[in-house]
Amino acid sequence: MLERLFGIRQRGSTVGTEIIAGVATFMTMSYIIFVQPIILCRMLPTGMDPDAVMVATCLASALGTLLMGLIANYPIALAPAMGHNVIFAGIVVGVAAGLPAGEAAWPKVMGAVFIAGFIFMFLSLFRFRAKLAETLPESLKHAIAVGIGLLITFVGLEYGGLVVDNPGTLVNLGELTSKHVLLVLGGTLFITILLIYRVKGAILWGMLATAIAGIPLGIVNYQGVVSAPPSLEPTFLKLDILGALSPGFWAFIFIFLFLDLFDTVGTLVGVGERGGLMVEGKLPRIGRAFFCDAASTSAGAALGTSTVTSYIESIAGINAGGRTGLASVVTALLFLLALFFKPLVAMVGSAYTEAGGLALFPAIAPALLIVGVFMMTSVRKIDWEDYSEAVPAFFTIIIIPFAFSPAEGIGFGFVSYCLLKLAAGKGKQVHPVVYICAVLFVLLTVLRHFFL
Repeated sequence: MLERLFGIRQRGSTVGTEIIAGVATFMTMSYIIFVQPIILCRMLPTGMDPDAVMVATCLASALGTLLMGLIANYPIALAPAMGHNVIFAGIVVGVAAGLPAGEAAWPKVMGAVFIAGFIFMFLSLFRFRAKLAETLPESLKHAIAVGIGLLITFVGLEYGGLVVDNPGTLVNLGELTSKHVLLVLGGTLFITILLIYRVKGAILWGMLATAIAGIPLGIVNYQGVVSAPPSLEPTFLKLDILGALSPGFWAFIFIFLFLDLFDTVGTLVGVGERGGLMVEGKLPRIGRAFFCDAASTSAGAALGTSTVTSYIESIAGINAGGRTGLASVVTALLFLLALFFKPLVAMVGSAYTEAGGLALFPAIAPALLIVGVFMMTSVRKIDWEDYSEAVPAFFTIIIIPFAFSPAEGIGFGFVSYCLLKLAAGKGKQVHPVVYICAVLFVLLTVLRHFFL
């Protein structure tokens, strides 16, 4: 039955190898179970329930990964995307500022994620996503990844207390000799050493080690390991789709659509090349993979979590020999098993309050800093010698973390790219889609100014 479903022998693998690969992928990406509730709940003024977000994360990851395994037959796992969750939380904070006191903003933004996922599915049916991705500048694709990586790094620095507010310079170094900062630095060093020695699940083991080390320091409170799964009710089907259709939210729908488009294309191609899944430079059944990714985004929004997408960490499973969707099925089952480890998730994600009242997350911070390192690798793929490419990329990279807004960074990047290419006499080299995107960013900025 397994051979008929997945063609394991045909792809030169075995059932045992696929199971090991599925476990390796889960160990490498399961840090999202700990990080997602903190990112989505700590930053939201009206608050999402962290236990429900944890359940939604596990269920959405299991569903998306299972679809990818059964429909597309690829050893590629899905989960809420790092970066997208920070963007989601930041947008919710901005929306909440314009709503009456006590009115929750996150259901409307979650509705925007759902709509973006629905559009993903429509585009996937007609292969528009792949065609659109091929037309956009490589420099801006890589710059967006780097900018989001810096944004994640900044959040990690804040969570660890490595940077603190300063009225004169906005931020300043925290107290480097404080026990929570030393714990974060030690945890980051430990993860890095594990990465150097290519230990599978380095981020997960590093987070757990940091949390355990924080117990005797009084930074982390032990809360147990296993319990019954929490309730999903606080987030299940709480999204506001009609509210997300108002003109002020069109920009947000476009942002989620835009980012997931490039994340998915980049991940599928990168994982496909690494795993020898490409045929004549193309990934077979890419339409099915796109559809699985898109369906998972909408399903995740309905459950109560931010954009779900394919994970580059799937390379860990491919390195372990995974070549079929059976590895994804194993990863999906492990995400379901994770539902029973709520006390462990709560312990790792528990807040530590300084004497000044600032809530920190020392066990989470090292993971965010390391993810930022991963995303910085794209900077070398930008052509820094061509200023019509370098300047828009630089604006994109810098504005995303400094403005704490990927939307603003992407907008600056696209508009400046079009203007500089025209000024350099290279306007014909720019695909019409890029000009359309630049104009849309300008129009959506104006709409957001007047309607939000």
